[in-house]
Amino acid sequence: MKLATKRTGTRDGSLVVVKRDLTAITDASTIAPTLQAALDHWSVVEPKLKALAAQLEAGTATSEPWDATKLHCPLPRAFEWVDGSAYLNHVRLVRKARKVDPPATLETDPLVYQGGSSHLLGSTDDIVIRDEAWGCDFESEVAVILGDVPMGLTAADAAPHVRLVMLVNDVSLRNLIPDELAKGFGFFQGKPATAFSPVACTPDELGEAWRDGRVHLTLKTWLNGTQVGDTHAGPEMHFSFFRLMEHLAKTRQFAAGTILGSGTVSNEDRARGISCLAEQRMIETIETGGPKTPFLKHGDRVEIEMFGADGKSLFGRIDQRVKKV
Repeated sequence: MKLATKRTGTRDGSLVVVKRDLTAITDASTIAPTLQAALDHWSVVEPKLKALAAQLEAGTATSEPWDATKLHCPLPRAFEWVDGSAYLNHVRLVRKARKVDPPATLETDPLVYQGGSSHLLGSTDDIVIRDEAWGCDFESEVAVILGDVPMGLTAADAAPHVRLVMLVNDVSLRNLIPDELAKGFGFFQGKPATAFSPVACTPDELGEAWRDGRVHLTLKTWLNGTQVGDTHAGPEMHFSFFRLMEHLAKTRQFAAGTILGSGTVSNEDRARGISCLAEQRMIETIETGGPKTPFLKHGDRVEIEMFGADGKSLFGRIDQRVKKV
């Protein structure tokens, strides 16, 4: 089942069900007015949403054509947005770029940070950056939307708490981050609004690609029309979503509607390209002594998409331009 949020002029939009081939949507607001409302009452509304999805596939539900510009991100605002850094190749490269060593517990204790979630971006919303000197970068990721998560949850028991899967552009302002981290208190200004794919899928929609708490498909990224990344999201995700959930739940519980990100998808095989410019700049530093690739400029276009085994888009495409205020 594929779900999305239609823009209505309200903060949270209106819940819709999306046809598998991304050609049509149908209103689901009589079942649950918003995706958050659906998540809050998932056991009751999920069967009804699935029945509506079956009607949409059969052509018996009232529908309208797919138009990504009329959709917000699945959760226009969320109770929590927590991003991991589960791909250790990315962690090692970026730490080298900042001339700091990875933590001694890199392979045993996940890295996470808590981002802003009161204003999240739709897949076609502009990336608004006031100053190019801040070093704007894209980060192509996978994320899950969680149901209620109890404190003390273990990775072995985490699977039933994953409600939906989607894609992320976790925008970063690289040149602001080092000074923030030097204060010893984490990110804030260096992490502006995050963007998400127009569609969120239930895990079963991914078929065999969803296993062991990972999405075993490639994530494609384009910059100004040129493909720069074809990274595989599965094998090199050191900490699965299930393990990340266990980490989060060590000391507190989480409410339905929490978004959990994988961190930048990164592969050791450089032929697969990049999911962020910081990695390319680090590779250039290693090979030539300094970075050559610039960060994003006003007018640049970033696109992110993932395709299923049938070659069809699973979540729709994130398609953003960098814009000055």
